[in-house]
Amino acid sequence: MNCPFLFNSLAPQRNRSALLVVLVSLACLTLISCDKQADARVTDTGPHPAVVEPDMDASNFKVDHPDQFPVIPAGSYLASSELNVTGAVSPDVSRQIPVPSLATGRVVEINARLGDQVTKGQLLFKVRSTDVAGASSDYRKAVKNEQLARIQLDRAKLLFNDGAIPKSNLETAQNAEDNALVDVQTTTEHLRILGSDPDHPSGIVEVRAPVSGVITDQQIAAASGVQALSAPNPFTISDMSHVWIICDVYENDLAQVHLGEFADIHLNAYPDRLLKARIGNIGQIMDPSIHTAKVRLELPNPALMRLGMFVTATFHGQTKTTHATVPATAVLHLHDRDWVYVPHGAAVFKRVEVAGGNMLPGDLQEIVSGIEPGTTVIANALVLQNTVEQ
Repeated sequence: MNCPFLFNSLAPQRNRSALLVVLVSLACLTLISCDKQADARVTDTGPHPAVVEPDMDASNFKVDHPDQFPVIPAGSYLASSELNVTGAVSPDVSRQIPVPSLATGRVVEINARLGDQVTKGQLLFKVRSTDVAGASSDYRKAVKNEQLARIQLDRAKLLFNDGAIPKSNLETAQNAEDNALVDVQTTTEHLRILGSDPDHPSGIVEVRAPVSGVITDQQIAAASGVQALSAPNPFTISDMSHVWIICDVYENDLAQVHLGEFADIHLNAYPDRLLKARIGNIGQIMDPSIHTAKVRLELPNPALMRLGMFVTATFHGQTKTTHATVPATAVLHLHDRDWVYVPHGAAVFKRVEVAGGNMLPGDLQEIVSGIEPGTTVIANALVLQNTVEQ
């Protein structure tokens, strides 16, 4: 009867013992944590790293130590308004020479290819043609007729001197000789046009380059047939000493383009070379889909430009405007855009998109739009960007 009572009296003592053990354990853990924090405070003697706290605005960034990011005011630069457009090198149409086949027949040999540089008189291709046989036949007949006409004229002269024939007969013989000579000259020229030697006629017609230049079009292949002096022309030779650049200019920008003025040309293949091209024509027909006009620039070829090359043409406006300038390190190139960081309150920096312009002396970059002269910007945007990304 006393056992249950004794057990119940001992239970509170066990609970108190367990509670005491828990309290002692918590005290030990607290002491260990304090020791570790004290050790960390002793070993952490360097400057505190900058910590970026994102703002509700994704372009704002708050830092703990803004003094680590020096700022500088943007300068000013007076420059003419510029319009940059892209274009491509094209041949000067007035300097393109078609090379037709001189005879109807079949191509038996091709001695030049598309893209080759050729000189005047160089053999381009050969054609086997029956036209030469017909021209050669006409030539031989003309020669025989002229020989007969000359014999008859000589006989008429003798008879006229002896008084055997009247003068009219002599005149008729002289006229026949003159006509025969004309026929000989005409048939000879025909053979020469076909590229055949009158003394050694052949069925093969040789076609040679009429001018020096680059073959920019080829419409024949081996064993293909051609028609005399008809389209399509077997070859087209372009004189590349002068070329055109065809640019597309939007309707809203046409006011900055004027006939006769010059534009700066930068070749994508040679970015360090600056060329000058004159505006020769502004198209009168707008592209109905994108509302652009074709602008033709003309310039001599410094033996660098090839047909189809991409270029950047810069048109300069008549008025000058003031743009901001910042150190090149202040411009951050991110996602194909240009950005700068500007102070935006206490320990807060704002990332602002800008339109970068030309590089200027002193490692400066022109800012066309986005900020104004005098705007304070971070001197080294990449350092802050790296901190943001961390």
